[in-house]
Amino acid sequence: MGRRLVPLTLDSLAELPLSCRSCVFWELDPVNGEAAIKAGQAELEKESWISAVLLEWGSCGRIAYVDDAPVGFVLYAPAAYVPRSLAFPTSPVAADAVQLMTARILPDYQGQGIGRTLVQAVAKDLVRRGFKAIEAFGDARWSGPGCVLPADHLLAVGFKTVRPHPRYPRLRLELRSAISWKGEMEVALERLLGAVQKEPSLRPL
Repeated sequence: MGRRLVPLTLDSLAELPLSCRSCVFWELDPVNGEAAIKAGQAELEKESWISAVLLEWGSCGRIAYVDDAPVGFVLYAPAAYVPRSLAFPTSPVAADAVQLMTARILPDYQGQGIGRTLVQAVAKDLVRRGFKAIEAFGDARWSGPGCVLPADHLLAVGFKTVRPHPRYPRLRLELRSAISWKGEMEVALERLLGAVQKEPSLRPL
């Protein structure tokens, strides 16, 4: 079973689920995001966001493949490129960190180390670029798949709370710790990445 990770680009964006390709929850502020959805422009706005981040900052995602089929992905960027982050009561993300926006692993591939491999790839990428940590907003009352990661799962994979809140705490994972994760973290990480999106598959196989 061959595995590989590739950077997210405009060409590979089509490998993500339709709901993810047209989701601008993080990419636009609440007002503009709602306007884009109403106008039927969300997918175009997503493409524009990816294009701008790639040109101005660089790689902002990874897609995992098994035997040439996409089985998972992770999306990340500095908070300056994530307008929705400012709407959270525990913002801003620290200047030395990059925001973990969203992620997904197909259920059939959870528990195989793919999630850990994805996040370790992100960590290594960000260390090379001079960042010290990954931060994320967690949902302390998480009840089902959505765009905000469940706080309990973030804590389970090594994130620490840096700004508490009854609903949306901000959490942080030091990159050096992420790179050296041991196997016992794998199950919790797979659970985290598998819980984020409702989409049952990344594309028809």
